[in-house]
Amino acid sequence: MELSDLYSQKILDLAGNAPQPGRLAGADASARKVSRVCGSVIEVDVVVRDGVIAGYGHEISACALGQTSAAVVAREIVGTPVAEFRQLREQMHAMLKENGAPPSGKWDDLRFLEPVREYRARHMSTLLVFDAVVEALEKAESAESVAAAS
Repeated sequence: MELSDLYSQKILDLAGNAPQPGRLAGADASARKVSRVCGSVIEVDVVVRDGVIAGYGHEISACALGQTSAAVVAREIVGTPVAEFRQLREQMHAMLKENGAPPSGKWDDLRFLEPVREYRARHMSTLLVFDAVVEALEKAESAESVAAAS
C-alpha cells in the first residue's frame, strides 16, 4: 500500500466535514498533545458529570488522519461514560499497534483508520485526540479528588 492510499475518500470526507467545536468555556479540565513526528497539535476541553463526558471542545491543527479521529470523537463523545472512552483509547492503540479489531457501534467510523497500522509514523497523529482526552479526564478526576478532600 502506498502512503497516498492511506487517505481514502471516507477519511477525506470525515476530515473535510469535521465538526469544529472550538474550545470549551468552563471546562473541568484541558490537555494539549503534540506529535513530535509530524507537528500535529490538539487541545481538548472536557466537562464530566457523574462519570459521563457531558461537554467537549477542541482546537486542532493536524493532518487528515488526526482530523478524522478528532472528528469522530467530537461527534460521539458527549454522553460517553469515562470508562468507555478509556476503553476506546486502548482499543485504538491495540488496533494500530497490535493488529486489534477496530471499534464498533457509535465509534464504527474509526475503522477507516485501520490501514494506518502499516505506517508507524502516522500512529501518533491518529491517536493524539484519544491521548489528549484521557489526559484531560485524568486531570478532571484529580481536581475532583482534591475538591472532595477539602
